[in-house]
Amino acid sequence: MAHNQLELLKQRRFLPFFLTQAFGAFNDNVYRQAIIGLLFYLGVSDEQRTLYTNLAPALFILPYFLFSATAGQIAEKLEKHKLIRITTAMEIAIMSLAAVGFLTQSLPVLLVALFGTGLQSTLFGPVKYSILPSVLKPEELTGGNGLVEMGTSISILAGMIFGGLIFTLAGTHGPVVAATAIVLLAITGNLVSRMIPRADAGEPDLAINWNPVPESVKIMRMTRRQPAVRNAVLGVSWFWFVGTVLTSQLPGYAEDNLGGGPTLYIFALALFSIGTGVGSMLCERLSARTVEIGLVPLGAFGMTAFMVDLYFARTGAATVAGLDVAGFVGQPGAWRVMVDLVGIGVFAGFFVVPLFALIQSRSPKNELSRVIAGMNIQNAAFIVSAAVLGVVVQRYLHWTIPQVFLGLAVANALVAIWIFTLVPEFLMRFMSWVLVRALYRLRVQGVERIPDEGAALVVCNHVSYMDALILSASIPRPVRFVMYYKIFNIPVMSWIFRTAKAIPIAGARENPEIMRRAFEEIEAALADGQIVGIFPEGALTKDGEIAKFKSGVEHILEKQPVPVIPMALRGMWTSMWSHRDSRMARMRVPRRFRAQVEVVAAAPVDGAAASAESLEAQVRALRGDAA
Repeated sequence: MAHNQLELLKQRRFLPFFLTQAFGAFNDNVYRQAIIGLLFYLGVSDEQRTLYTNLAPALFILPYFLFSATAGQIAEKLEKHKLIRITTAMEIAIMSLAAVGFLTQSLPVLLVALFGTGLQSTLFGPVKYSILPSVLKPEELTGGNGLVEMGTSISILAGMIFGGLIFTLAGTHGPVVAATAIVLLAITGNLVSRMIPRADAGEPDLAINWNPVPESVKIMRMTRRQPAVRNAVLGVSWFWFVGTVLTSQLPGYAEDNLGGGPTLYIFALALFSIGTGVGSMLCERLSARTVEIGLVPLGAFGMTAFMVDLYFARTGAATVAGLDVAGFVGQPGAWRVMVDLVGIGVFAGFFVVPLFALIQSRSPKNELSRVIAGMNIQNAAFIVSAAVLGVVVQRYLHWTIPQVFLGLAVANALVAIWIFTLVPEFLMRFMSWVLVRALYRLRVQGVERIPDEGAALVVCNHVSYMDALILSASIPRPVRFVMYYKIFNIPVMSWIFRTAKAIPIAGARENPEIMRRAFEEIEAALADGQIVGIFPEGALTKDGEIAKFKSGVEHILEKQPVPVIPMALRGMWTSMWSHRDSRMARMRVPRRFRAQVEVVAAAPVDGAAASAESLEAQVRALRGDAA
């Protein structure tokens, strides 16, 4: 197991796949930029360049609408490592055709090959993201997705730069150099893909429906079965919408508002791309190696804040022209623009990486490729909508580019609020993430032992009023905690508990009706395949020691003998909201700011054989002396 995401780059189960997808993204953009270079090399008219500018993106994205449904089924049926080799072999054939187009300087051939690259990307897309849960452990999923997003962002940028320089540096040899480069890159990608280890098919017995229309409807329904997955898919599509609007405006923004040209546009794009890469890489550290969807609201509102500031940074036209990068950096206010572009990228990484990880972790393994395919159809629709909207607001509403950025910022905030209203789990996780990270330095061990699917019962010692939030921030799957009803009703915190669907409980003598309803909800939740968390001591510890586990846990397991995961909290006795030094539940200042707290999980125990006594012994052993 990799202890951090960078260690994944040293392991065969991840590195060949990472390099394969990076080579693919790099080559696609080398090819597209080289076509633009060829147009200038040939000295074609403005009308022909305009034709390419409008036709090329449509040809590339059209296969996503036509073939995503088929691609999702193929990715589900075939072994994933074999499909990647097939798609990279396709790339060799497509780039060979493109090489003929460069050598003969034939724009129609190049456009046919461009459609082919779109088809190849359509086939590769579902397996690109569905292979990660097959080769990575749950605690590696966020880091792996962060690396993939970072690699994609940097590869796109590097490909644009390299492809744009081919005709500039090679001169009359440009067509030969372009043809050679794209074929060699495709061959390299295929050779690297042959080192990807075996990754089994998700549904090898799947009967493929070759009719794309009904199958597209079917896979779109798959993306909507679970509210969290449905809105994560919507969030990813919105990320592509924002990215398309933003990056499509950068060429004009660099010229009209920053006073530069193509070089300054590439510099601005580089700032955004590097920011996205950095944000993607930071997700693992910020999430403590779990699928932390609490980062999604942070990313959404961070993107909005920096886009609003980008509007105010340059609201009018530039007073100078022809600036290179060095000349721009020396201009007043240039650093503010640069920070805004990087900031948008960083928070975009915070936004999208946890969404990918959530889709991968919450979708059934035998449907994941098709869910990704459905997401790709929706992504394509959002990209087209973004391109059309950008033209409409500028040509017909006469918005300036800074006004487009401001409108995008407002729309981003509204869409984010709408998504978080539909699925409050996003915002709840964000609030719990902020609270826990602000008060503690959290260290997590063994949470990968919690089953990815199916019902389970989590049992843990009970030290403070923050215990449920800390465990929620540590466990990648949603947990329905059973908690004392008076804690459940604490102002402000109660909203978080209700959103998390916590189950309030009372003692049999205190309120038998609340107790009866609690056990009914627990039984129903476990029957539905959910995770339920309980504190079998029945109350906060008054002396820091673990009290005797009550028989309620046995009553639960008698009706639903699901796997039990013993867990322990360490270091919480000296924290806020515990009974230390007082029998009164009152807030105190901890001994040191952000004291370290540990969450430790043991291997699942057979629920049919578990008892309150045996579970108590395991939790005591897990906690040790670290009260």
